[in-house]
Amino acid sequence: MNQSYCNDQAYIAESFHLDDDYIGQMSRLSQFKINSYKLSLIKASFCRTKDELEKNLHSTLLNYTSPAIILADLGFFKSETEN
Repeated sequence: MNQSYCNDQAYIAESFHLDDDYIGQMSRLSQFKINSYKLSLIKASFCRTKDELEKNLHSTLLNYTSPAIILADLGFFKSETEN
């Protein structure tokens, strides 16, 4: 009887690659948001949009998420029971 074994290396590599791409994109977006806020603090012409940028930073970058929620969203708890 020939029993086949699953090789999870491709799945793990692809999952890592997707997570790495997502983290890279989100860090670039965060850097752009922070740089535009810094620019609004320096230039008086951006004074009107400063409040909007500050609200955007507080609502998107400066919020706390518990590690358990992040792990659950990534499927960590589900995958541990399957292994």
